[in-house]
Amino acid sequence: MRAYTQVVEWVEGQILDGTLKVGDRLPAERDLATRLQVSRAGVREAMRTLAAQGVVRSGVGSGENAGTVVSAMPSEALTRVLRLHVALANFAMDDVVAARVMLERSSAGLAAAHASPEALAEIATPLASMTDEVDRLGFNDLDTAFHIAIAEAGGNRLVADMTIAIREAMRLPILRELEQLGDRWPDVRTRLTAEHRAIHDAIAAGQADRAAQLMEEHIHSSRRLLHP
Repeated sequence: MRAYTQVVEWVEGQILDGTLKVGDRLPAERDLATRLQVSRAGVREAMRTLAAQGVVRSGVGSGENAGTVVSAMPSEALTRVLRLHVALANFAMDDVVAARVMLERSSAGLAAAHASPEALAEIATPLASMTDEVDRLGFNDLDTAFHIAIAEAGGNRLVADMTIAIREAMRLPILRELEQLGDRWPDVRTRLTAEHRAIHDAIAAGQADRAAQLMEEHIHSSRRLLHP
């Protein structure tokens, strides 16, 4: 096992068993190297890896900001890791669709129950721009924004982050599918926009069960439209 991997796994283990929590300071580089019997260079590499992931932050000098401290991973860091994993793992499309249904059904229902006026406006904005003039690239970006806004409106941060990661990972594959529609593009755009509008209306009306069902039907419908 490479030295930095050993250090990363030690830190992960300490966090998972509750020994290390947000705000706790890690042992000094020299002490950690001695404890784990690895080189200080391996410790430094591990800290750079963990910092890039948003798990720790490092400060120089002395005082309360010095040393390496466990930090709360920002949502953006989690989304980035998940997005890259989904993009690289080459999951079967049926698995991606099933995951989307589970996540986005939940988001749509939660949004209908809890969305604020500001969140509803965020959902409505991309929908309003899905006009006949928008091209496939623009529509794909608006489609992604629409689904992400619903995930954000649901209020469950983990569900939202997972949804955002999958949607952003699938952005380019979906765009390629849109580009292959040929003369079917106007009809598909009209159908997808109508489905989006129905989902929005159910969310705005506070109809949680209907919003969740419409979202599931829309995801399956999208798959059929893009792969007749």
